[in-house]
Amino acid sequence: MDLILNEDQRALQASIERLLADHYSMAQRAAYWREPAGWSGAMWKQYAQLGLLGLTIAQGHGGSALGAAEVMVAMEALGHALVLEPCLSTLVIGAQAIALAGSTEQQQEWLPQIADGALTIAWAHAEQALPGAVDAVGTTATPHPNGWLLQGAKKMVAHCDSVARLLVTAKLASGELALFLVDPASPGITRESFATQDAQRAAHVRMTQVVVPGRDRLGVADAAPTIEHLCDLAVAAVCAEAVGVLQEMLDLTVEYIKTRKQFGVAIGTFQVLQHRAVDMLVAVDAARSMALFAAAMAMEPDPLERRRAMAAAKVQIGRSARFVGQQAVQLHGGMGMSMETKVAQCFLRSTAIEHQFGGTDDHLRALARLGGLIPAGELV
Repeated sequence: MDLILNEDQRALQASIERLLADHYSMAQRAAYWREPAGWSGAMWKQYAQLGLLGLTIAQGHGGSALGAAEVMVAMEALGHALVLEPCLSTLVIGAQAIALAGSTEQQQEWLPQIADGALTIAWAHAEQALPGAVDAVGTTATPHPNGWLLQGAKKMVAHCDSVARLLVTAKLASGELALFLVDPASPGITRESFATQDAQRAAHVRMTQVVVPGRDRLGVADAAPTIEHLCDLAVAAVCAEAVGVLQEMLDLTVEYIKTRKQFGVAIGTFQVLQHRAVDMLVAVDAARSMALFAAAMAMEPDPLERRRAMAAAKVQIGRSARFVGQQAVQLHGGMGMSMETKVAQCFLRSTAIEHQFGGTDDHLRALARLGGLIPAGELV
């Protein structure tokens, strides 16, 4: 992947940044959070009009058929603004799930609805206390006269209360995995809703004898490879979002130390603080380079190589997020602890990203099990 954006990618970046600059100030974001869904339906329509929701969708289904590089550009811009809408779970995970696993008829039905903003999706996969643990799927799907019967529970399902469909993973009696697009209002679904620390909304979901029509299962083959790929795509996308959040914290911090005065001079003139700002810059650049690597490997056909890349990228993102966030808060002093400031909200979001889809230690252990990013034999 080229490290320099081409003309089309710069135009995409500029259009998203212009939209968010006009409609996503911190005051506007706070107003969106107070809406019933916890995010803005009006902004969602504007994303659709901009073509953002159809980035990865084939042109025949109303999309742009763009790739991982464009997704990274979009997610980084969304990270800068700390958007609340279910972009990741819909335009990345949901759209790709349907494209990779869905039948021709399902793609024709659902992909245009994602592109035009009519269909929103939440990713209901994690079943352990921390989101992103993908070691096992305990939710079961058994045949039913009207389709399938789902039984189980999912943890930390972001935007669960405000989307049209849940993308649910379940295990069949054969041991194979399956993907279902489930109506969250179906009888037998209960949700324990709560606000997360980063101003998102989520829920723990329990499914008790939930009947899902057969047409709502994505494809008929074992979905395990698709689910693994979706998890990797989610990691790549959230890494790109993290770069936007970290860059925003760096920019806010540099601007603050240029204007905050102590002993009659701007604190940015103190060499020790300049060094800390430079260390933040190095950490952001390290995160950006690994996010680029993750984006380049997002569609890698070899699942082992793809998994290595995502684990390595998530480790660096986690480390950079913690370092840049802590430095930003400390250099802002008391202002950095005020929830009304953007730097504090950025810190909360970067902390959430550090643990989203598996924490730093989780991915470090996974990378060790896989033999490291570069297998030892290749170093000879």
